[in-house]
Amino acid sequence: MNMRTAEFETWVSRTLQQVEEALERWVPSDAPAGLGEAMRYAVLGGGKRLRPLLVMATCEAVGGQPEAALRAACAVELIHAYSLVHDDMPCMDDDVLRRGKPTVHVQFGEAQAMLAGDAMQALAFEVLTPEGEQVPPALQARLCSLLARSAGHAGMAGGQAIDLASVGHPLDEPSLRDMHRRKTGLLLQASVLMGAACGNTSPATWAALADYGSAIGLAFQVVDDILDVTQDSEVLGKTAGKDQDANKPTFVSVLGLDAARRHAEELRDHAHRALAASGLSNAARLSMLADKVVERDS
Repeated sequence: MNMRTAEFETWVSRTLQQVEEALERWVPSDAPAGLGEAMRYAVLGGGKRLRPLLVMATCEAVGGQPEAALRAACAVELIHAYSLVHDDMPCMDDDVLRRGKPTVHVQFGEAQAMLAGDAMQALAFEVLTPEGEQVPPALQARLCSLLARSAGHAGMAGGQAIDLASVGHPLDEPSLRDMHRRKTGLLLQASVLMGAACGNTSPATWAALADYGSAIGLAFQVVDDILDVTQDSEVLGKTAGKDQDANKPTFVSVLGLDAARRHAEELRDHAHRALAASGLSNAARLSMLADKVVERDS
């Protein structure tokens, strides 16, 4: 491991600990009738935390406000975790394994899982809007807008609707890209932009960061589709081969495995070019996160 990689891994470890400690503080254990237990089960102690890492790395790259970025990092992870809880339910993807343990509806029942997801979605916006002067009101509003737009009908929820409607139906590559841009990509792009919003950026830098976020957002899904057919459930921490078994269109089914791998590399190269165009001198961690997205094995 070279010095650059070692420094990056130290930063990742330190940042993940910071995010985990904040989530421990902000996700309540005392919500009524066991709801807090289900919420904490869903979000604590697991996951790649890629979205929080993107928020924090971008904030550092633009010299932004760390307190606001930490809240944004936790908020986007709460949205991501809630989406997984709902996606795993029998009415959606019907899965029993997530992050190496039983899914929330298996552990707590379907009604509690639905409520836990609802509560985590609301908590995300509560975290972004603290009372006092920690996060200026204008920044609160901007962060809420970025997160809501990426998670709602035009973003994640809309992409999931397309996904469910596409089971058993072939999609061409542009339609597949549009679905995953919404379902997965926009929340990853929003993570980058929320970090950027915590500082000051020129329009050109903002556009370059948006381009970077778009590229790694799609790359993440391409790699996810590759891993679904090349890794087993124990490595993935979720049920392997599920998309293929459910006859869902994926980048592997549409492009083929080798072409999907090449496409992931092309998207990584695109992300690196976008960073180079950003004019940021402190973007090394964002560059290495792009590599981490494409090189991951789970």
